[in-house]
Amino acid sequence: MAQVSSDDKQQRPSRKRHILECLARELEGHPGEKITTAGLARAVGVTEAALYRHFPSKARMYEGLIEFIEDSVFGLITKILDEETDAMTRCEKIMRMLLGFAERNPGMTRILAGDALVGENPRLRTRTGQFFDRIETQFKQILREGEMRGEGTGNTVQISANLMLVVIEGKFHQFVRSEFSRSPLMNWDNQWALLRSSFS
Repeated sequence: MAQVSSDDKQQRPSRKRHILECLARELEGHPGEKITTAGLARAVGVTEAALYRHFPSKARMYEGLIEFIEDSVFGLITKILDEETDAMTRCEKIMRMLLGFAERNPGMTRILAGDALVGENPRLRTRTGQFFDRIETQFKQILREGEMRGEGTGNTVQISANLMLVVIEGKFHQFVRSEFSRSPLMNWDNQWALLRSSFS
């Protein structure tokens, strides 16, 4: 078996990251359109064959972006949990972080909203569904811990957590549907005040 040089080892992750960055930019730059491997190859500046040397399929490219989203978002959630103890503060900061992440990463938001996955491998929609399930589970855990400290929301944990998730998903869809013209953070402070009052 041929040996891989240290230079090759260093270049491979960089090329894969470059492909994923180009895919995210293509998703952002062509709202509502399906991204083809031919178009992505042109954006990257390589042949389609070269793309497939780094990723066995387009689905695997999308999975690479989903993995990046998961690592980024759940890393930030861990940081919020380390910094805050109040349940409502934790939930609001997580929601604001998710909306800010969407605003900064429109192409990736198309993936989370499912817009970019129409006609793609069904497992990708399952994977994004699992992402949102994890977010809802995180809200439930925060609210349960809050209840144990006497910070009840006035609703069941399940209802409150699901409402928070529905707001996030709705904001994502509105952002994508508006072709990124309506910021997910638009009116957020006032909207959170209304949400927060419904939990008391």
